[in-house]
Amino acid sequence: MLLLRTRAVPALVGCLALAACSSWSVDPPPPAYAVRSATVIADQALPPVSPALVAAVNDRVNAAIAATSFSPQLPQVAITVRLSDVRKARGFNRDRSSAKINIDAAAADGGSVVAMASFEIRTVAPDPVTADELMAEDIAARVRSIFSLNTPRLAN
Repeated sequence: MLLLRTRAVPALVGCLALAACSSWSVDPPPPAYAVRSATVIADQALPPVSPALVAAVNDRVNAAIAATSFSPQLPQVAITVRLSDVRKARGFNRDRSSAKINIDAAAADGGSVVAMASFEIRTVAPDPVTADELMAEDIAARVRSIFSLNTPRLAN
């Protein structure tokens, strides 16, 4: 019994030390913004980005903005989502698509850029007809995640 106590005490001290150290590595939360509007544009590229993709991303992001209520204390911004280097029908089965996305958040009162984000997405769409819709939903989901927007309700 004495042997169990001598092993349990250092183990308990070690667990408490690890628990105390875990709170040191907490990152501060990222800044939050009240997104009031979004504009989706595409870079001039060859081949050109399909207008259906731009319209689908624009509709999804603006629907998410409309579904989100913000605190009045948050700074108001307007975001510009820029689609660049969009590549479709790649790979052996021609079912892979990718895009690079850059987002600028400009202050609503002054127009200065207060935040920027960029990311890449990759989608697999066996049906080429649905490639734009899948890519648009992936892009909109990342934008919703970055700016803490709500997912809009599905229409009846």
